[in-house]
Amino acid sequence: MQKTLLLVDGSSYLYRAYHAMAQLSSPSGMPTGALYGVLNMLRRLRMDVAHDYACCIFDAKGDNFRHALYPAYKANRPPMPDDLRPQAAALPELVALMGWPVLAVPGVEADDVIGTLAREAEAQGLQVVISTGDKDMAQLVNEHITLVNTMSNETLDIDGVVGKFGVRPEQIIDYLALIGDKVDNVPGVDKCGPKTAVKWLAEYQTLDNIMAHAADIKGKVGENLQAALSHLPLSYQLITLKTDVDLQAELPQGLENLRRQSPDWAALSHHFQQLGFRTWLKEAQTRLAEAAQQGQSGDLFAAAADNKPPAEAFRQPESKAPAAAPAELSYQAITTQAELDTLCARLAAADTIGFDTETTSLDAMNAQLVGISIAFAPGEAVYIPLGHSLTAVAEQLPLNTVLGCLKPFLAAETPAKIGQNLKYDQHILANYQLTLGGIAGDAMLASYIVESHLGHGLDELAERHLGLNTIKYEDLCGKGAKQISFADVALADATTYACQDADFALRIEAHLRAQMDVAQLAMYTDMELPVAQVLFQMERTGVLIDKHELAQQSHELGSELITLEQQAYELAGQPFNLNSPKQLQEILFDKMGIPTNGLKKTASGGISTNEAVLEKLALDYPLPQLILQNRSLAKLKSTYTDKLPQLINPASGRVHTTYAQAVAITGRLASNNPNLQNIPIRTEQGRRVRRAFIAPSGSLMVSADYSQIELRIMAHLSGDQTLINAFNHGEDIHRRTAAEVFGIAPEAVSSEQRRYAKTINFGLIYGMGQYGLAKSLGIDNLAAKNFIDRYFARYPGVADYMQRTKEQAQAQGYVETLFGRRLYLPGIHSSNGNERAGAERAAINAPMQGTASDLIKRAMIDVQHWLASDNLESKLIMQVHDELVLEVPQTELDTVKHRLPEIMAAVGEMDVPLLAEVGVGDNWEEAH
Repeated sequence: MQKTLLLVDGSSYLYRAYHAMAQLSSPSGMPTGALYGVLNMLRRLRMDVAHDYACCIFDAKGDNFRHALYPAYKANRPPMPDDLRPQAAALPELVALMGWPVLAVPGVEADDVIGTLAREAEAQGLQVVISTGDKDMAQLVNEHITLVNTMSNETLDIDGVVGKFGVRPEQIIDYLALIGDKVDNVPGVDKCGPKTAVKWLAEYQTLDNIMAHAADIKGKVGENLQAALSHLPLSYQLITLKTDVDLQAELPQGLENLRRQSPDWAALSHHFQQLGFRTWLKEAQTRLAEAAQQGQSGDLFAAAADNKPPAEAFRQPESKAPAAAPAELSYQAITTQAELDTLCARLAAADTIGFDTETTSLDAMNAQLVGISIAFAPGEAVYIPLGHSLTAVAEQLPLNTVLGCLKPFLAAETPAKIGQNLKYDQHILANYQLTLGGIAGDAMLASYIVESHLGHGLDELAERHLGLNTIKYEDLCGKGAKQISFADVALADATTYACQDADFALRIEAHLRAQMDVAQLAMYTDMELPVAQVLFQMERTGVLIDKHELAQQSHELGSELITLEQQAYELAGQPFNLNSPKQLQEILFDKMGIPTNGLKKTASGGISTNEAVLEKLALDYPLPQLILQNRSLAKLKSTYTDKLPQLINPASGRVHTTYAQAVAITGRLASNNPNLQNIPIRTEQGRRVRRAFIAPSGSLMVSADYSQIELRIMAHLSGDQTLINAFNHGEDIHRRTAAEVFGIAPEAVSSEQRRYAKTINFGLIYGMGQYGLAKSLGIDNLAAKNFIDRYFARYPGVADYMQRTKEQAQAQGYVETLFGRRLYLPGIHSSNGNERAGAERAAINAPMQGTASDLIKRAMIDVQHWLASDNLESKLIMQVHDELVLEVPQTELDTVKHRLPEIMAAVGEMDVPLLAEVGVGDNWEEAH
C-alpha cells in the first residue's frame, strides 16, 4: 500500500486556536486556550487521517530570506499577543511529547519546510496530506499532494483548488501575486480582486503573459496593472514557496526521522496536571496504567487510526463533534459587596467574557434589567440579580452600585464580549445610558454564517453543538395566564438559567468560529458583526411618524372598504361576510356557479378561497377581484395606518423597528414592529403609507437605492459579455434585452416589447420557466418558450451560469455569494420533484439575492463609518431591500447627495458598475 506523510502547519494551528478558543487558564494562571485548541485539533487529525509519517512544523524566530528580499514583508502584522507568548513557547514540546516530530528551521518559514518535505515525499512515491488553512499552500497541490482544513472540513485536491479559487494549482502563485496579500504586506495590483485575477489568468494563463499584454487591458484596472509591473516579479518571488530547504541537519535519516511515534505518557501526565487539563490527565493516566500492565504503549491521540486503511484517509465526519464540556460547573450568584468587588477585580484581568441580560420584556427599547450574567470560561459564570422581587431574592445589591462598578468594563474593548443576539443586550444597557463595547462575537450570528438553513436560537444551538438541553424560560416561569415574571423566579433557579445563557453562548461561539473557513470568518468578523452595530444605531434612532397623515389615510381607507363591500354585495346579489371563507365559497361556487375544476381544495374537502385561487378567478370574474382589493386595503389599514401610531415610543416620539439579522438564508434583513420590508409599493395606497415617514424640521429624507442590482450581479456572475457591455455603456438593460430578443435595433423597441423584456430579465433571475413566463405575460407556453430560447441564444453566458449553478448546488448542497456566504438548499436532493425543482430555482437566484444583501450590508458599514469619521449629524434610519434611507440636516444635504452614491458604488469589485440613485424629500415617499 502507498504510504502517507501527514504535515501540519503548526504556526497556523496556533493562531487559529488562539482566536477560536475561549480564554482558558491553568491553576497557576497561565493562559492555556490556544494550547488546548491545538492539542485537540492534532488529536482529531491523527484519528481522521491515516498516515505512516508525520511532522508538525513551526515558524522559527527571527527574520527569513523574504525579509532580505523585501524589508517591508509582514510589516503590517501586529506583535504576538502577550497571553499567547507563553503558550507559543510551551507548544512545540507538548506536540513532540504527543508523538509528533517537530521542526522549526531558521531563515525560512514553516511553509517552505512543508513545501520541501512535500516535494521530497512525492519524489519517493508517498501521498502527502497537508493540514493548513493557508491559501499559499494551494500551489503545492497535485495528484500526490492534498490539503485538508480541519476547521472547515474542507479537502483541496486539484479540482478542489479550481473550485475554490477558479484557477489551477500551478496558477496559484500568479493569482496571489495579482491580488496581493494584505496580511503579509505583499503588494498586488491595486483594485485587482479574485474575480479579475481569475479572468486574466483564464485569458492569458500566466503572470508573465499578463504582464506582456498589460497594454491590451483597458480601463482603470489596466492602468493599475501597468503601474504594478515593476513590483509584480518581487511579489511572485515572495509568494513562491521554497521547496529545496536543506534539512540534512534536522533530518539526518530523511523521512525515516518522521515515522509516527507513540506519546510519552509519563511526561504528558505531568504537563496535563500543571495545565489543568483534567479530562486528558485521567485518560493519559489510564493509558499509562494499561501500557504498564500489557507491556506496550496505548495511543490516546491515535485511537484506532493505526489500523485504518489508506482509503479512509480523507473520511469526512457526517456532523461536527460536540464542543468539549467542562468537567464541572461553577455558577454563582453575586449578592454582596465583597462578591461584587471580587467580580470587578476579575473583570479587570479578563480577556474575554460571555455576557447576557435578564429583563422584564422582549421590547428592547422599554425593557428593564432583572439581572446580568457573565461567563469567564466554559462552565464558569456568575449572575447578579438586580430587579427580582423580595419574595424571590431576599438580598440583592442596589442597581446603581452594580452598574457603577460594571460600567467601565462594559464600555471597554477589553474584556471582549461574546453573547447571543447582543444587539438586544446593547439596547437594554442603553436604556440605562450604558455602552456595551468590545463586542467580539455572537453565537447567533456565528450560526447564521456556518449553518444559515438551520435555527439560531440558543436552545437549538446548545443541543446541536454542545449536546446539552437548556433550561427553558417556560420551565421557570410557566405559560399562558399563569406565567410569572422572571423577577419572581427564585435566586437558585434564576442563577442556573442566566449563567447557562452566558456560558453556552461563550462555548457555542468558539465552537462555531472554529468551523469557519477563511471567507466565512471574514464575513462574520468584517460584515455581520459590524452590521449588527449599524442596526443597533438605526434601531436606537428610529424614524419620525406623522400621526395626522396616518389618521387621514385610515379614514380614507375605511371609506374605500365600505364602498368595496357595497359593490361586492351588489355583484353577489346579497350581503355577506367578505372575510368568511364558508360564505365566500357559497356565493362563488354555489350561488354564482363558478366552475371549480382545477381549483385547490381545503383539508375538509371544500374549495379554497385563498389568494392564489382568487387571483386565478379574478382573471374572468369581477367579484374575486373586488375581494382581493378588499383584503389588500384591509391589511394595509390594520397593519400600518391603524397600527403605526400605536408603535410610537412616548419617550422619543419615533417608531423603532427591530431588524432581524439571522432569518433569511440569503442574508437579507427582516424587520418587525413595524415590518418596513412589506409596505406595499405597487399600489397608490401602499405608496402613500411612506408619506407618514417624515424628517424633523430642518432636515430632509434622503433615499439611495441600488439600480437593477440583481441584474448587474447576474451580469457579473455569468460573465456574459453582452450584458456586461450593456451595463458598462449605461444602456437601458430592458431595451437592450428587447432588442436582442426581438432582433431589432434598440431605438425601434416599443414600450410593450420593453415590458416583455423586463419581465423576462427579472423572471429568469428568479428561475422562472416557460409556464411562469407565459402566465406573467399573458401569452401561450410556446410563445414563452420561444422568448426564453431567444434570450439564452443572445445571452449564452446566462444559460451557462444557470446550468453551472444547478450542478454546483446538486454537488455541494449549497451555492455561494460573490463574497463567500454559503446558501444552503436542503431540498436540492429531495425525491419530491416539485421540491427539487424549487430548490434548483432558488439555487439560481440565491447567489444574486445573497450578493445583493452582502453589498447593501457593506454599504451600511461604509456609510456609517463615513458619517461618524466626518462628524456629520446625518443619520442612517432605515434599510429596506436595496435602499438606504437617511435623515439629513439641510446644511449637510449637498455633501450627502454627492458622497452617498459614491460610497455605495464602491463596495464591491465587479465587472459592471454599481449605481445608486438618490432622491430627496420631506417624507419617504417623496425621497424614494
